[in-house]
Amino acid sequence: MHSHAAALSLYWLGQAGFLLEASGLRILIDPYLSDSLAKKYHNTATPHDRLVPAPISPQALGQVDLTICTHHHTDHMDGETLMALADRLPGLRFMVPAAARDMALERTGVSPERLIPADAGERHDLFEGRLSVHVMRAAHETLERDHAGHHRFLGYGLEIGGHRVFHSGDTIPFAGQVDEIRAFAPDLMLLPVNGRSEALHRRGIAGNLTIGEAVDLTKACGAPAMVPHHFGMFAVNTADPRDIVSAVAVAPFQMITATHHTAIEPVP
Repeated sequence: MHSHAAALSLYWLGQAGFLLEASGLRILIDPYLSDSLAKKYHNTATPHDRLVPAPISPQALGQVDLTICTHHHTDHMDGETLMALADRLPGLRFMVPAAARDMALERTGVSPERLIPADAGERHDLFEGRLSVHVMRAAHETLERDHAGHHRFLGYGLEIGGHRVFHSGDTIPFAGQVDEIRAFAPDLMLLPVNGRSEALHRRGIAGNLTIGEAVDLTKACGAPAMVPHHFGMFAVNTADPRDIVSAVAVAPFQMITATHHTAIEPVP
């Protein structure tokens, strides 16, 4: 982080969702602010009822300058949330994996020019240089590509106001991951910590980093701070908060644990 960095505010919206404010911009990542999954999985073996209510509605979020989705799963690309935002904010654009372009058009309801399709290895400079988005690979258990070779799961490095914030998307460790992230040199890493299991995999639920793996990844990438997320939303797929608290106590960097709708301002 540069000494002249502007203040950065970060709000955890639950699951992998964050609202980031810096340099006069408000960037939304993976917002899930509805109950669409509770409806989708009602009366199934994998109920997705919320353990906590949505901290805010899409209508109450105020101005949003860019919404970013890391991949196509509904808790990251939620049609109810995205369509409400798109309707309320006609100038809002959506950065989505190129592999999920058609699904994103359907779930946002926007015209194609409001989408910014992205793929790993790209850099997108937006808002007259106030925001640079570095797009990286993610492995939601596996590194997957579509028929055109586009990566289905992405992470994003946001360079804004003198800060470098990395949101991994849903991921587990994979070869080359540390080198990619270290090249971005993040000041802050936002990492999922709900882990994975064969039992969940058999039920069609892909997993993520464990809290231990998230700590190891942050340390290997040389980042001074990390926020763990992707827990506490669905009973079927979460992590024990006690494990996260234990990891905080011994992490060799600053680990910022937050409750939903907690603001971190500015990031030290």
